[in-house]
Amino acid sequence: MTISIGDRLPDASFRVPGEGGPTSMTTGDIFSGKRVVLFAVPGAFTPTCSMNHLPGFLEHNDALRAKGVDTIAVVAVNDVHVMKAWKSATEAGDRILFLSDGNGEFAKAIGLDADLSAGGLGVRSRRYAMLVEDGVVRQLNIEPSPGQADTSSAETLLAQI
Repeated sequence: MTISIGDRLPDASFRVPGEGGPTSMTTGDIFSGKRVVLFAVPGAFTPTCSMNHLPGFLEHNDALRAKGVDTIAVVAVNDVHVMKAWKSATEAGDRILFLSDGNGEFAKAIGLDADLSAGGLGVRSRRYAMLVEDGVVRQLNIEPSPGQADTSSAETLLAQI
């Protein structure tokens, strides 16, 4: 079942690139008591993700925060080392929290996993963006195709907040 507006995010654990190496964060750590923009990409370094989707959240970072967003996070079904390299390559710094859902457990738990095996990617996450307040989904924009980043763009979410 796909998560919907009004649903609470399930308990999950993510790996996060850290100064001293990978660390773990839970949904509670990330979302409890906070207003968070979470966007998902099918894969770090893939063309739409790197050239369109993530750059929009960097570009509109200040505007999103001006609307009361505490954290902007990206999640992908990639290992934490790939996410660390992507964070470095995008020069995102601390503006975006990079979350590794290495086994796709979070994507599956919210019903937004996608089998992209035909393209050699295996099971990944669908592309989406959501606004989460204290662990509850308040806005959810799911992209109809993994190669698009319009419905789930920073601009679209910014206009909805």
